[in-house]
Amino acid sequence: MVRDTTEGYGIVSRLFHWVMALAIVAMFALGWWMVGLDYYSPYYKSAPDLHRSVGILLLIALLFRLFWRMVNVRPDDAELSNFERLAAHATHWGFYPLLIALMVSGYFISTLDGRGIDVFNWFTVPSILEHKGWEDAAGKVHEILAYATMALAAAHTAAALKHHFVDKSRILTRMWSGPPPA
Repeated sequence: MVRDTTEGYGIVSRLFHWVMALAIVAMFALGWWMVGLDYYSPYYKSAPDLHRSVGILLLIALLFRLFWRMVNVRPDDAELSNFERLAAHATHWGFYPLLIALMVSGYFISTLDGRGIDVFNWFTVPSILEHKGWEDAAGKVHEILAYATMALAAAHTAAALKHHFVDKSRILTRMWSGPPPA
């Protein structure tokens, strides 16, 4: 099934979810590792280039994912308590502004000096705002948002595992394998 149904998520939503989840965790790990690199490391330039390129692609994917979510039905959440339903909605919709702010702050770290971001030599995203000296502030915001993203992802994962193993519900299954066969 391509599209989402009230019974589960279609393949497009599931691919967006799992590929982006893995990429975001990998980006966090890469960012955490690369800030410790010194000037003489062979990865001093290539690690940030990779981080920036993947970040731009993730921003594009996030915008497509948001559009896809808005044009699809949402799987039924009647099995959740009112508190769980409210927490799930807050978490899911909290990810979008958090991730957009994370990616925009990353963009500003690299472009506030007036240079664009070269994305894998495929295209360049130009600088839209030049304000030299603000890169460090953008970097601090980016770091805080990255840790907040990981905290929200950990809570999201813990809730999914609780629903799966404790409640024995299909919450995780419908994002893993989609709607049940007809």
